[in-house]
Order: sequence, then structure tokens, then C-alpha cells
Amino acid sequence: MLKNPIPKVTNKLQYRAIGIVNGKFTPNSSEQINRGYIIDNQGERIETVVLGKALSLLKKHIDLKQSYFWVVYPKNKNTQNLHLQVAGIWDPYQLNNFQNGSSKANFSKLLEKLGLKDNYFSVRGELVYVNTQKKEVVIKICSASKHKKLKNKNFKLNIKGELSLELLNSFISLDVMRDGNSLKLINYKLIEKNLK
Repeated sequence: MLKNPIPKVTNKLQYRAIGIVNGKFTPNSSEQINRGYIIDNQGERIETVVLGKALSLLKKHIDLKQSYFWVVYPKNKNTQNLHLQVAGIWDPYQLNNFQNGSSKANFSKLLEKLGLKDNYFSVRGELVYVNTQKKEVVIKICSASKHKKLKNKNFKLNIKGELSLELLNSFISLDVMRDGNSLKLINYKLIEKNLK
């Protein structure tokens, strides 16, 4: 069975921000391999950090000269400066060697079968801010972590798009596409109105 890089939602009010981006990872330095950039097929650079669980995969199996589909968590402080955290690498063939160029089309077709595509993000959370002039919205994502000791793991994600002010403080599910270093709203679904 084909493993979906963005798992199905298991709970109606499940918060999340996860996506898939194709590109080459370039570390800042050989001493600090976990920090660098993903450079996409258009040459766009996105600041990236590789999280612990993906770091061993990177060290053991990844050829830095090749493009991969990276499973990532998005973060940003405004709509212009996307930062990615690599959680994993989506490779339905378990990182087998392919002849150069043969895998790209297949992987894209496999993603389509799952209803996904390169640069797609699934974002679920509370709408906490709407700027109708700038056409921007802010979604608050709460961590599922049970560890109360962790310093506030909640974060806000800035997305280009328009939503009604009536949806403020509601839980919504968004389909978002990456465009350069920005996230753009494609469509949304209201899950629960007025959480507060």
C-alpha cells in the first residue's frame, strides 16, 4: 500500500501544519549538516532545519546532489519568509536507487493518486487574525504534545488569502500551496465555529 506523506486526520479538532516540498537540500556547512536550504526546481531557496528523526536518514541515505520529496513543517513570522523543518523524506520505494530522472515523473503521479502535489500544505487550526486590506490571515496551531514543561509549543502561521471576519476564533482546515517563500490559501473548510 502507498504510504501517504500527509496522514489522514484522526480527530475532528486535530491541529497541524504539514506539507511536501520537492528539492535539493544544501547544508550551510559540513559541520552543521542539519541547517541549510531546500532549493526547489525553480531555484527558489527556502531556509530549512532538519529535525532529529530525519537527520539520521539524511546522513545515511541522502545524496545531496539529488532532489527529494521532503515532508516538512512550515513556520513563518510574516507572509514573506517561510522556514521549513524537515520531519521526513517521502520515498515510496524506500530510498532505492533510480536511474537519473526516472523517478521524478513517477513520484509526481504517485502524489496525484493520493490527492496531493508538490508544495502542498495541510493546515488545521484556529483563525486568530484577518487582514482584509493585505489579504492575509493568521492560523494558530497548538502542539499535541502532552509535555507541559515544554515552553509554549503553539505557533502562528501567516497565510496569503481571504477569509471572512465572521470566521474569527473558528477552527478551520485549509489547503495551502507554497509560492516561493509564501503560503497561499487555495480553499478552506469550517470545522467548528467560535471555539471561544
